[in-house]
Amino acid sequence: MDILTEGTIDYLPKKKRDRILYYAGFVLLLICYLIGNRFTIVAAKSDNALLFFGNNVPFSIFTGVFSSLSNICIFFLVVFYGKPGFTTSLAVLMMQFSGMIMSFSQAHTTAAIPGVFTNVLTLIAIVLMYHSNKTVKRYQVKEFEHLKQQQMFSQKLFEQTATALVNAIDAKDTYSHGHSLRVAEYSERIARKMGKSDEECYKIFYSALLHDVGKIGIDDTIINKKGGLEPYEYNMIKQHPVIGNEILSSITEYPYLSIGAHYHHERYDGKGYPDRLKGDDIPEIARIISVADAYDAMSSNRSYRNAIPQQLIREEIVKGAGVQFDPGMAEIMLHLIDEDREYMMKERSIIPDAAGKSGLRCESFRSEISEGIVLTPYLTKVNLTYSPEKENEGAVSKAALVVFDSIDGRVHNEEKAISDFHYYEYCEIDFDGNVINKGARDIVTEVKNDESSAEIIQDPDSIVYEIEAVKCRDHALIKINDGNECKSFIIALPDATRYVYIGLTGANCYIGDVDIAKDDTPVSADYIPRIADSISYIDGPEGDIPNVQIDSALTASSEGIPVKDGMQISFHSKSLPTARLIWHCPYIKLYTSPDGRQSGEGYNELALIRIDGENRDDDGKVTNRILVNKTEAFEGWDAWKKSNMDGFDCTVTFERKDSVIITGTENFGLAVRNITTIKTDVKEVYAALTGDQVALTDIRIR
Repeated sequence: MDILTEGTIDYLPKKKRDRILYYAGFVLLLICYLIGNRFTIVAAKSDNALLFFGNNVPFSIFTGVFSSLSNICIFFLVVFYGKPGFTTSLAVLMMQFSGMIMSFSQAHTTAAIPGVFTNVLTLIAIVLMYHSNKTVKRYQVKEFEHLKQQQMFSQKLFEQTATALVNAIDAKDTYSHGHSLRVAEYSERIARKMGKSDEECYKIFYSALLHDVGKIGIDDTIINKKGGLEPYEYNMIKQHPVIGNEILSSITEYPYLSIGAHYHHERYDGKGYPDRLKGDDIPEIARIISVADAYDAMSSNRSYRNAIPQQLIREEIVKGAGVQFDPGMAEIMLHLIDEDREYMMKERSIIPDAAGKSGLRCESFRSEISEGIVLTPYLTKVNLTYSPEKENEGAVSKAALVVFDSIDGRVHNEEKAISDFHYYEYCEIDFDGNVINKGARDIVTEVKNDESSAEIIQDPDSIVYEIEAVKCRDHALIKINDGNECKSFIIALPDATRYVYIGLTGANCYIGDVDIAKDDTPVSADYIPRIADSISYIDGPEGDIPNVQIDSALTASSEGIPVKDGMQISFHSKSLPTARLIWHCPYIKLYTSPDGRQSGEGYNELALIRIDGENRDDDGKVTNRILVNKTEAFEGWDAWKKSNMDGFDCTVTFERKDSVIITGTENFGLAVRNITTIKTDVKEVYAALTGDQVALTDIRIR
């Protein structure tokens, strides 16, 4: 028996002749049923017979005849035109045959045998139908499994084809390897933050994966050209969304694929291409891909520049919100950046491994320098092996550290890069103890014998060093130990706001086996002996509460002030000399605390509002809704930063109605209004001033 046909019925005859017979049989069935039903009613009311060919024939005979004709019609329609399997056909035949026997037996006998026979046939028919149904179910299960396997195969084929197409795109551009996959990953993460379903995230991922497919139609020389493009070349590049749309729109089974390719270069302000769509007229998928694409472009190496530091990328996204990017998508991208504390969202090939290089071969001094290892209050330990090169025996061989600050954590020598990345060099430290001070306020060196080593004998051809380094406010401490001697260097930095990186370098040597580890707990505040006075930027007038200097994000704050309806806090703000980003500005903190202090048991932060228009995520106990409006007085973010650097007077207002607190301020055309709704029963709420790289003086409460 063929399981693929057993139990399957098709009631739609294909040929014209078959359709005519099918409808004729249906009409005959209807006529027989109506006449038979009529005879049944008459027979039930009267015992009279009908004169038929000179004989009196009981009405029940005619009832049986027409009932049998009805059964024959049903069998004819089901078996010959439904084409069921053998088992189903046999069951239908027995059901109809039992009906015919019953009809004729009513007219000729009153015995119970025909009824019993009819019941037996009916029972057999039921068993056969049950068997047929089981066969149909087995077929349905197998058919479902087959369709599922087919779907999985089709999906796998699609994914493999998409990946192959992306590899072909990346092969054209030597500086964008992996770009499409990263954009797809970032787009999917944005979509999940938006609360999209798994199916929606899947569509967004593959639409983003293929967003640059149109580059297949662009000449390789234009794509890989170093430096700026000529106008006609730029116009050619601008055609890749159109080409991508033409390629992907032909895939009718996946209509969403072409959306990303077609619209990912549209801008929220309507100045993008190719269709100059604006705002929500741009498809949502494309708005997601747009910010993910821009982020990856900035965080990857290009033929004309290296990857941009993440904090500068963040600032560009802040500037582009509502201009180039959908504000909501931009905000989610900023959250992803803030969560990426180790800067893992970037081109994989430039993620540092052992400070950027597992080994350095230095010919002349500083010909090779590792990426910077950042120093924090958490003790950093670096182990390495130093080997002098024997080929140049007459040349000086040494290992050294470059101690510096830079936005991208790298050493720079070119004037433009020094300016762009705010590069500042503190000193050079040779492993033999020599120091060259280039920008530190003071450096104190101390050399001690390492008694715990018991005079370890080092191989002169391969010396093992252990470096310990830490930064506390405006001082840094670096120790270099070769197992016999420990050299300590205390460095007084220009101020507490700067970062400190150490880069490995040397001359005529090889530095290898680099291993880096950090402690889990910070050192105490007095771990480094102070060799210079602290630098203060808050020597100005003092108001109702003490002035406060915030050297880096949230490292200090003002006293807490109970929030009252109609209260105002005014103060003078001035960014510190090292401030260079939009969010290097004052913040307003709302919190609850049993004693009004900003630490200890019972402390709970409700809102953190930056006067540049950002706030911290809700924690479930409170909701914050921030409204930002740029008035005609807003001259752009560069002017905003300059005004913060010059210093200004700021006023923050508070409105409180039971559990709702509205905090507002306006500065340089940027109006910020935050609505905090507290979900728990809280009586006292406090406000405090904090920020990032800013000095706050003359704080007054009204």
